[in-house]
Amino acid sequence: MKLRALAHSRTGDKGNTSNISVIAFRDDDYPYLCEHVTAQRVKEHFRGIITGEVVRYELPVISALNFVLKGALGGGVTRSLALDAHGKSLSSTLLDLELPERNASA
Repeated sequence: MKLRALAHSRTGDKGNTSNISVIAFRDDDYPYLCEHVTAQRVKEHFRGIITGEVVRYELPVISALNFVLKGALGGGVTRSLALDAHGKSLSSTLLDLELPERNASA
């Protein structure tokens, strides 16, 4: 199952750092997202793109995770020749993350 089945996402940027929020459609899915969408999995998913660390912040009151990806924008908006200098497509790419199928009782 793809992450996009359980959540939507939004990105932001500052210099060479991108942040990606992952917001559960349903509050009941938030613990599952916390278990399976880790900073390490996000870093692996973007290997070859992110040169720095990935930090995850949990926002349980709004059933969201926020990932800060350092070294993710090819030097930053004003220094990169990338077509997506702001990294807006990163949220769509993250939503392609493959998650394990949930068991019937979940």
